[in-house]
Amino acid sequence: MTETALDIPAATIFSQREKVFAILTSSDESGQMRGNRKNFIDLINVGSQMGFIVYVLPVERLSLNRSNQRGFVYQRSSKSWVQRLMPFPNIVYNRIPNREIERTSRVKSKLAACRKDPRITIFNPYFFNKWELFKWLKASSTAKGYLPHTRRLSGPVTLEKMLMKHQFLYLKPESGKAGKGIMMISYKPESTLPYRLNIQEKTSSTTYNCVNFNKLWARISLEMDKVPYIVQQGINLATYRNRKFDLRALIQKNMLGQWEMTGLGARVAGSTSITTHVPRGGRIDEPTKLLAYAFNANESHSIVEKVSKAVITIASQIEKHSKHRLGEMSMDIGVDTSGNVWFFEANSKPMKFDEPHIRQKSLQRIFQYSQYLLEN
Repeated sequence: MTETALDIPAATIFSQREKVFAILTSSDESGQMRGNRKNFIDLINVGSQMGFIVYVLPVERLSLNRSNQRGFVYQRSSKSWVQRLMPFPNIVYNRIPNREIERTSRVKSKLAACRKDPRITIFNPYFFNKWELFKWLKASSTAKGYLPHTRRLSGPVTLEKMLMKHQFLYLKPESGKAGKGIMMISYKPESTLPYRLNIQEKTSSTTYNCVNFNKLWARISLEMDKVPYIVQQGINLATYRNRKFDLRALIQKNMLGQWEMTGLGARVAGSTSITTHVPRGGRIDEPTKLLAYAFNANESHSIVEKVSKAVITIASQIEKHSKHRLGEMSMDIGVDTSGNVWFFEANSKPMKFDEPHIRQKSLQRIFQYSQYLLEN
């Protein structure tokens, strides 16, 4: 990464009326930036086309006391990142890449200061916690109908009670990402080894059959390693050629500041995987094709409409209860064998969608919403 700096005061280069958009990330050990650089380049390109000055700003370098910030810009001619003094941002887009960095006291205090600063509009201020999401949504009469039965896994008694109520269960880390740490449990009392535990590995799952509940809990405790988990009712998902699938919805604020579903993708589970996440062996597919296979063409369109209504309702409730300004989120949505829609989780910092039509629209919408924020 080439390092250059403009030592001319930023105010002499940029008009005070410019639309300045900072992509907030963090620095690595060598002082360079963390995060998905291809995503940053796409944001810079689209933002520039839409009249914004866009740069990447590590949170460690953010100073609310300085009129300019030392950020990174991408030079297309040399295909390199350079450091420059850039104008103070009026929009801050939080893409700090992991929870550990975001949880540090220094970063938390900077994010809090940004939220209070009248010069800055920051959206997507932090990662979601799965248990908090379910608490918020359960309190909403409009959203709770989309929720599977979910409890915080406080101990073996909670798990045993849930096993008595549901055919199978999922255990998920409260702060998990991309399917890491997920487990699935089923109970068949007529079997000699009635408890079955599937643990998601990198791209497949490992199965343990346990003779009694105590042995099951011992294995689960070992796997959880004191990380907080939730336990969730398993849903009999619709299938495509005997493989379970679910949907990934991208929901963003539009140019009017209203929630809208930008796009809908689908993920099909791998042959030996208990989740549909692509890093865990799942694959991308076309939602209407999968839904038409599982149901029929007419029902497929009806389900997509149901999903669109559900995700907008859920996004509105999450924003209301979070008490922060949110600009986008992705959601994992299940459709069961009867065509009912279920909410599984939401991510406040969506990974980029690989579907080209969704990708382009999502980039434009970030800046359309930013324009709305500046005007309002």
